[in-house]
Amino acid sequence: MTTTTVVQRQNASRQKQGPAKVIVTMPAYNAAKTLLKTFEDIPEGLVSEVILVDDCSKDDTVGAAHNLDIKVIRHPHNVGYGGNQKTCYLEALRDGADIVIMLHPDYQYDPRKIPEIIAPIINGEADIVLGSRFFDGGALKGGMPYYKFVSNRCLTTVQNIVLGTNLSEFHTGYRAYSRTFLEKVPFLRNSLSFVFDAEILCQAVFFNFRIAEIGVETRYFPEASSINFWNSVKYGLGVLNSLVRFAMAKAGVKSDPLFRP
Repeated sequence: MTTTTVVQRQNASRQKQGPAKVIVTMPAYNAAKTLLKTFEDIPEGLVSEVILVDDCSKDDTVGAAHNLDIKVIRHPHNVGYGGNQKTCYLEALRDGADIVIMLHPDYQYDPRKIPEIIAPIINGEADIVLGSRFFDGGALKGGMPYYKFVSNRCLTTVQNIVLGTNLSEFHTGYRAYSRTFLEKVPFLRNSLSFVFDAEILCQAVFFNFRIAEIGVETRYFPEASSINFWNSVKYGLGVLNSLVRFAMAKAGVKSDPLFRP
């Protein structure tokens, strides 16, 4: 069989498959007041399904979601932000997603950026796309507390040095993943806490997946979710720990379940 014939068959297969199935996942906790606005800004005709996983909210997030065209899963007990994401991604994969977007339902990130955040994956240029708040100074413009701005910059610098990357931000909650990435990276072994976000990017680098970024604006207001100062400190220490684990596994000093297929 000639190379030309193989390419022709591959192209024909892609045409039969049609457009990529895009699923938006929303890890939710006390998002009843902001869910509707977030949902209404999702571009029509691009997203096949929206999945909300409620992590045992204290407000009526579930009730608000049931009034919308959203698939709702409710945790009977609070398991944490990382645990919530695990449920989100497993459910999206189960429903046949080719691209999985994480979009917080607190309206902090702009859903209208979805076409931009999935474009590098659709075009075969990336396996993960991060919505960065630091491309054009959008973080401070959007009201990010200054201590969070400084800590974000410091952690991102250290992460870039250890991982050998050149990303403008590691700590965004607006992300898109390819199906291939989520099927190959052992994210179920990651933390149940906010450190999940740092660990999955360490895994992306370790397993040689491609990471791209787009610029996004962000909004800070009372209803937007945010971790407090002490939880931010714990998160920072967790990020540093993830880098130590990465470095040791990369050097072959110590085997680590986060970095085993």
